[in-house]
Amino acid sequence: MLRRLYDWTMSLAATRNAERALFGVAFVESSIFPIPPDVLLIPMTLSAPQRWMRFALLCTIGSVLGAFLGYGIGKFLYDSIGVWILDAYGMTDKFDHIADWYNTYGGWGVLFAAVTPFPYKVLTIFSGATGLNILVFAAVSLVGRAMRFFLVTWLLSRFGEPIRLFIEKYLGLLFTAFVVLLLGGFYAVRFVF
Repeated sequence: MLRRLYDWTMSLAATRNAERALFGVAFVESSIFPIPPDVLLIPMTLSAPQRWMRFALLCTIGSVLGAFLGYGIGKFLYDSIGVWILDAYGMTDKFDHIADWYNTYGGWGVLFAAVTPFPYKVLTIFSGATGLNILVFAAVSLVGRAMRFFLVTWLLSRFGEPIRLFIEKYLGLLFTAFVVLLLGGFYAVRFVF
């Protein structure tokens, strides 16, 4: 099953709609969607390594624009949509504690979430709900997301064929590691703060 999913994703990465899908996934992942855009970014870069900068740029722009949606949800819709999303991550009851932390370290938190597997959408919503300075938010979102996506695509473009072979050989193990990292990020959201 994993092999078919991998082959399907690789074939999707070569279609004319792949870039729009990448942009869309990057956009919604920053505010509500739980799956990171890497599931499209990696196969797209492996299938067309010469376009790595374009893919990274699309992903960065989509993600940062989506982060503003998350910020807006936190600022204007916290009592309805924001609470519901944060409750799904087990963070609603910890809002006051995190809001105090945010008054001091908010920009660093957004930067951390922008670069790591930590669920970025949680901090985009918190940023709006706690009133993190929008310019700080924009700057750290842009820097963090660009660092992450440009590094990933550059590495894939430079070492793509060995990486592709490695992925194909250890697909099951890598899928397990991906799920563990994804769940670990959600776990961290619930228990770190």
